[in-house]
Amino acid sequence: MLQTALLVVLAAAPSNPGALRGALQARIAQVNGASVAVVYQDLGDAKDALFLEADRSFHAASTMKVPVMVELFRQVDAGKLSLTQPIPLVNRFASIVDGSPYALDVKDDEDATLYERLGEAVPARELVERMITRSSNLATNAVIALVDARKVTQTLRSLGAKQMTVLRGVEDGKAYEKGLNNSATARDLATVLAAIERGQAASARSTEAMRTILLAQELNDEIPAGLPPGTRVAHKTGQITAVLHDAAIVYPAGRTPYVLVVLTSGIPDEAVARALIVDIARSVHAYAMRSVPSAAAGVH
Repeated sequence: MLQTALLVVLAAAPSNPGALRGALQARIAQVNGASVAVVYQDLGDAKDALFLEADRSFHAASTMKVPVMVELFRQVDAGKLSLTQPIPLVNRFASIVDGSPYALDVKDDEDATLYERLGEAVPARELVERMITRSSNLATNAVIALVDARKVTQTLRSLGAKQMTVLRGVEDGKAYEKGLNNSATARDLATVLAAIERGQAASARSTEAMRTILLAQELNDEIPAGLPPGTRVAHKTGQITAVLHDAAIVYPAGRTPYVLVVLTSGIPDEAVARALIVDIARSVHAYAMRSVPSAAAGVH
């Protein structure tokens, strides 16, 4: 298979980032019409990095929930919010176009169980956890209403994310029709994840809490599926029609963590997109572990 051949190429030229770039480009070229961006960044060595279409803008899908989480924790740090404060759970939100109300469809949400608690007050901590670990859209819109999407974008800029923008909550149909969508680049998502890992996105206590939440991710069919079993991955996926993303901090055995972001669009078949992300994750991991003894690397 081509993927096996690519891993052989990486093994033959383990210290050459050009070999990794070529391997990834060859794999991406197998998928007609695909737009793909990849960022790899060794968090222990700034020079060990790869940027492939890193500034291409994509529909953010659920990856935007990461900066929303960051903003919530920053407001907690500032004393404006508390993780224990109860948030009344409603399924009624205002469109950013004209303020008109809209509701989410439980059938389109990864976390259907939260809808059973409409009318209850749910702690902010639980909402942010569900927003990330189960990608709950209902929890996401509740948190965005609490923290304000504009402040999320301001926080992105303060962290050095120059293009990623959070305009609104999920399923705002009127905004979608007008092209008012949340957007992301692989570079900006990598910047945010690196800031979380380095303790720069918020206080030490809050960044540790964010890492813990990201590590508890329950949707693990993309980047984690391309890594050796047992590899710790703090990540967030995103998916809409013909769009599939994963943005991760990877904690390999025997070496410093690295950030890997893979954004894809233009691939109607979800299985094809998923296989592509898995293969990219596998190739990047092989490259990242090039100087680690095989016993620590967890060789396949």
